[in-house]
Amino acid sequence: MSRFTKMAAVASAAVLGLGLAACGGGTDDAGSGSGSGSSTVTDAQVQAALEKGGTLTVWAWEPTLKDVVAKFQEKYPKVKVDLVNAGTSDKQYTALQNAIAAGKGVPDVGQIEYYALPQFAIGKALTDLKGYGAESLKADFTPGPWNSVNSNGGIYGLPMDSGPMALFYNKDVFDKHGIKVPTTWTEYLDAARKLHKADPKAYIANDTGDAGFATSLMWQAGGKPYQVDGTNVKIDFTDPGVQEYTKVWQQLISEKLLAPISSWSDQWFQGIGNGSIATLATGAWMPANFVTSAPGGSGKWRAAELPQWTAGGNASAENGGSSLTILDKGANKELAYGFLKYANDGDGVQIRVDNGAFPATSKTLADQKWLNTEFKYFGGQKANEIFAKSAQNVVTGWSYLPFQVYANSVFNDTVGKAYVSSTPLADGLKAWQDQSVKYGNEQGFTVK
Repeated sequence: MSRFTKMAAVASAAVLGLGLAACGGGTDDAGSGSGSGSSTVTDAQVQAALEKGGTLTVWAWEPTLKDVVAKFQEKYPKVKVDLVNAGTSDKQYTALQNAIAAGKGVPDVGQIEYYALPQFAIGKALTDLKGYGAESLKADFTPGPWNSVNSNGGIYGLPMDSGPMALFYNKDVFDKHGIKVPTTWTEYLDAARKLHKADPKAYIANDTGDAGFATSLMWQAGGKPYQVDGTNVKIDFTDPGVQEYTKVWQQLISEKLLAPISSWSDQWFQGIGNGSIATLATGAWMPANFVTSAPGGSGKWRAAELPQWTAGGNASAENGGSSLTILDKGANKELAYGFLKYANDGDGVQIRVDNGAFPATSKTLADQKWLNTEFKYFGGQKANEIFAKSAQNVVTGWSYLPFQVYANSVFNDTVGKAYVSSTPLADGLKAWQDQSVKYGNEQGFTVK
């Protein structure tokens, strides 16, 4: 169900090359960026670069950045920003890797989603922002996004947005069938059975196999299937948290309680609008998509806290979100860092929020005016209160693989079989594990 998985369903061979094969030696100065950041670029140097001016090339697909760039150039008139949409997610990643390999045409700044960032970081494609004092910004961001830009001791981007999860549900459908909002995933399973029995054309949710959604629920359950220590990687889908997810989801699949409809399809949005799909467990960036693509559901839907794996818990997870990074082979690193701070930790944050983006900054999530925003689509509900709480309750300790782009690309060839055949979900996860281990070892990692 996640936005980033939909966009990154297939990773190209060029992107897959961002494994150890791409790891070369890096220098240790902040200006070249790929090393430890032992030399420091000061805020004064960044400010001087902004005042002197120059040209920045930014590759990003996020629509609110257009207004950010306009305001940034007004504030720093000697800086010219060339904002390029090189394609969303995997398409841009392919273009980035091609430019890196060619040694020319590399942008100064690139938008990279959290799940893909470790793959670019370990490939020495990104600048470690510790050399710019980025460690001091930790308190400015919520825990989930901040942890996501930290990789193997480095800081490889500044969080741009986040996707703390919530349960969106159709209140009209729930009320019609006397279904209470589930507070646990066991209750969610019971609600799925009750709804489908009352109306065989209605489903608690859709799911045809989604790597981002599955890993987010494992994350929320406290699962840690990926353990990464430099080039040493462990993959274990027998992890207790993963088992919690597998147990419930297997029942939903086996009892045919999930609509066999792919997320982001026209049929999916129709289901959201007409009530045949009754819930979505996804990131807090979703509301704008409801408004634009499923207007028929306006006033019928509400947001609630994510169901828990343990009664009385308050755990959440991230689902989606992106960072802005400085490419190691970019030409204007000081200017680039100035843009990152403006866009993700300065005036640009409010510009993006005003245009519908979900923030990653602690200050915004604590702003009472923002918290009091009433969502017409959700019947006037102040849904940001739920999203902000979710952001603070994201479970710590989650890691993505340094080749997660590849792993996600083969999810449907492995785990996806559980949705279309008699293959048990646990067997599909084992196949996903085996294929990921094989690939990682082929790329030079030590994977167990």
